[in-house]
Amino acid sequence: MEEKQHIGQLFDRIAGTYDGLNHGLSLNTDRRWRKKAVAQMQPVEHVLDVAVGTADLTIEMLKRGKAQRVTGIDLSDQMMAYGKLKVESLKWKERVEFIHANAQHMPFEDNTFDAVTCAYGCRNFQNLDEGLREMYRVLKPGGQVTILEFSYPKNRLIRWVYDLYFSKILPWVGRIVSKDKTAYTYLNKSVKSFCWGEAFVQHLHDAGFKEEHFIPLSFGITTIYTATK
Repeated sequence: MEEKQHIGQLFDRIAGTYDGLNHGLSLNTDRRWRKKAVAQMQPVEHVLDVAVGTADLTIEMLKRGKAQRVTGIDLSDQMMAYGKLKVESLKWKERVEFIHANAQHMPFEDNTFDAVTCAYGCRNFQNLDEGLREMYRVLKPGGQVTILEFSYPKNRLIRWVYDLYFSKILPWVGRIVSKDKTAYTYLNKSVKSFCWGEAFVQHLHDAGFKEEHFIPLSFGITTIYTATK
């Protein structure tokens, strides 16, 4: 997908309206999804949050005592700028580091982090397998990866509503609010073309992970994936 080559710039353009649209259009369901993903994590010292964005998942981990320190990487400086403001407002500036970096070429040594997380970022990788192998490389042995990503409902009625929302409503509202003609159209395409469920678990296995599990949420609209090194 051509947009993935400039994914950082795409998210830079919508950074100012990203949180409001996410929370509003999902009726805050996205917050509950993050809480459920964080709830199943074990408390650790240092977490790498891949595609950290505006730091919603990072903040949830710190709130729940699942991480003492978080390093977040992203290709969108503007998204991270908003994340920094949110972290600073909560007095956690010293506990979070933001780094502009590509998930497929991380600037970290092997076996650096106690856990790795990624919320709604994997489908934006130009090469999913390279990104997962990098997560595996920088994770310490015994550490857990937790990934939250959109998936596709199996129920026909739910799928019909889902398709209507992602192909018509979300792009239309996103275009009006963000003033960007392409970003939310890309979101629809990226979700529909991405793997999910057992197929995604197979990618985790191929990257070297073990004990892979997945938990569908909200009729399969989104899924939590976990695995260990």
